[in-house]
Amino acid sequence: MVEVRVSGGTVRGTSESGVAVFRGIPFAAPPVGALRFAAPRPAPAWDGVREATAFGPPPPQPQAFGMNQVGAAGDDWLTVNVWSPDLAANLPVMVWIQGGAYVFGTSGLPEYDGLRLARDGVVLVTFNYRVGIEGFAHVEGSPPNRGLLDQVAALEWVRDNIGAFGGDPGRVTIFGQSAGGGSVAALLAMPRAAGLFHRAVASSVPGPFFTPELAADVARACAAELGVKPGELSTVEPGLLSTAADEIMAKIGQFTGRWGRAAHKRIPFAAVVDGDVLPVTPWEAVAAGAARHVGLIAGHTRNEQRLLTMIDGMLGQVTDEQAATALDAFAPDAGRYRESFPDAGPDELYDLVCSDWLFRMPSLRLAEAQVAAGGRAFVYELAWSAPGLGGALGACHGLDVPLMFGNLDRGQPAMLLGEVTSEAAELSDRLRGAWTAFATTGDPGWPAYGADRLTRVFDVEDQVVPYPEEKSRLIWQDHEFRPLDLEV
Repeated sequence: MVEVRVSGGTVRGTSESGVAVFRGIPFAAPPVGALRFAAPRPAPAWDGVREATAFGPPPPQPQAFGMNQVGAAGDDWLTVNVWSPDLAANLPVMVWIQGGAYVFGTSGLPEYDGLRLARDGVVLVTFNYRVGIEGFAHVEGSPPNRGLLDQVAALEWVRDNIGAFGGDPGRVTIFGQSAGGGSVAALLAMPRAAGLFHRAVASSVPGPFFTPELAADVARACAAELGVKPGELSTVEPGLLSTAADEIMAKIGQFTGRWGRAAHKRIPFAAVVDGDVLPVTPWEAVAAGAARHVGLIAGHTRNEQRLLTMIDGMLGQVTDEQAATALDAFAPDAGRYRESFPDAGPDELYDLVCSDWLFRMPSLRLAEAQVAAGGRAFVYELAWSAPGLGGALGACHGLDVPLMFGNLDRGQPAMLLGEVTSEAAELSDRLRGAWTAFATTGDPGWPAYGADRLTRVFDVEDQVVPYPEEKSRLIWQDHEFRPLDLEV
């Protein structure tokens, strides 16, 4: 057992394979009672030694995703976990922000175990933040983007305490994927987060951010589902809120006329460009120099959409009509897709336009904005086609998560890998090595993105080549990623 003094008191963790591990340390007060739908408040101090051997409970979320069975019981949702290979060192720090569509997710999942990364020479931190209605519903009288404010509070805890775990508070790298990548992008744009991190890795950044009007309309629909007024959502028991979010997701197609593309892609929650917590979109803020001095890696997988298509039961079965509907809904110019990919059938066209709109082009545009502002950015694409599920998903959304952490045989993403082969293990070593090198020195091992658009492509054999999705880049080069708005 190992003990460390933090701002709230002393915590006792464990030693696992030579790494000190601390789980479930509060970084903010439980957001319950009067603190429901409030900005995070400091965690109360404790007397004696607090055991830090179990993950804190997940934040409330739909039970369909199984997250409520992970971690301890209780309402101490806002907790951090730390893996340190040397408590007396001054090592670079990597802080993980998990994804989950801003609706679900918890840091206690086995795929996020930080042991392997810590053994590579970094102090690894994961944490919970509020999701769904609790974290992102836009309700009058409550601060917007509470989930993002939780992330800021976690980073403030890291700044104030990570030195006790052998971490260097002057070398903090945030990294996240999907909604976690969107959170990284948002943090780059948030004045409250300035100075709390020094490098960032934004993987599969989702393009959708909401206007307050759209987000408030979603909140009204959730309230109507529960038979309450929007301002009364904070009085509803958390489990019922999660059920309401689940119901809205199930019937979101009914709201296409009001919520447009957000409803098309079944996205009820996203970070809100509210003018205060998040003043403008990440692309606008970064292009204006908000993160010029932050080192940035941004990238995506080659076949982002395929996992989502499989979940929707459409893999290999997309019709011409469905492809045409997707092109009309999401493409800046549907005709250019057909001209640029003349041999593509409906499945490929659907995959391309949805991947581009949702993840690929927003990720690339974030790097381009950083470079335009005089900052430094590195771009990557994961192109390795995983053998799991017969290889049908290619390099799909989420495939990079087990490779980043080196956890190839556990958690839900492991199903994408199938049998753990030497090829997968070696790719994981290279990807993990690039991320830890970036956290340590600011250089991931390939040239920065510039006029030549050099990109690291992770595959069976890695390459550094001009950005490989050039046809898509040209289609989207004049598109502005504005917040999604209410359509009526």
